[in-house]
Amino acid sequence: MLQPVRSAANNRLLAALPRKDRQNLLARCEQVELRFADVLCNPGEHIRHVFFPTGSFISLITPIEGHAGLEVGLVGDEGMFGASLVLGVNTAPLHALVQGAGAAWRMEAAVFSRELKHSSALQRHLNRYLYVTLSQLAQTAACTRFHLLEARLARWLLMTRDRAHADEFYITHEFLAYILGVRRAGVSGAAHSLQGRKLIRYTRGNLTILDADGLQAAACACYAADKETYARILS
Repeated sequence: MLQPVRSAANNRLLAALPRKDRQNLLARCEQVELRFADVLCNPGEHIRHVFFPTGSFISLITPIEGHAGLEVGLVGDEGMFGASLVLGVNTAPLHALVQGAGAAWRMEAAVFSRELKHSSALQRHLNRYLYVTLSQLAQTAACTRFHLLEARLARWLLMTRDRAHADEFYITHEFLAYILGVRRAGVSGAAHSLQGRKLIRYTRGNLTILDADGLQAAACACYAADKETYARILS
């Protein structure tokens, strides 16, 4: 565990708060190191902590009977995990899995709920974040239903790049198949196509984005739509 650092939020959601509200919130947080594949919460469990990633990112997965599940959201330093508490609901609707190791601010759920009652600015800002989250969930549902796997993979790689703040990261075919809700052979074919176009390099789980602009051109419009929604509502 890391020692708390009070000088900066390093999370875009927190950074957008008025200074006093941000400082009050951070004073009640501790900075922790999230490890790859850590499970932060399972569906139906009480939320014990909220997390504001600073150098990590969290995959939000909906369970599907008879299947491994499907990723419907990805939370990095632009957001938080535990947003349902804003609605007064302390039960997790989704499986929260650390996909990118790194630092995050952690706060006890009960303390967070008390802070919400005392900060109207925090309430207003997180209400807007909930709107963005709902919009992105709907976008992901439509994307999964209507867009080709290669375009969806390109979108997901760009989303991961944005949250990892790096062009290189580790991801296996098995995990990609799990996240995208397809068979491993489908992921292999899509990745091979992107690699053939010299947009990525992928060897033994080590993935490098070679051409971010080209990858965005290969992605479906959902990637740009998500970024536009976030910028319009929260910036």
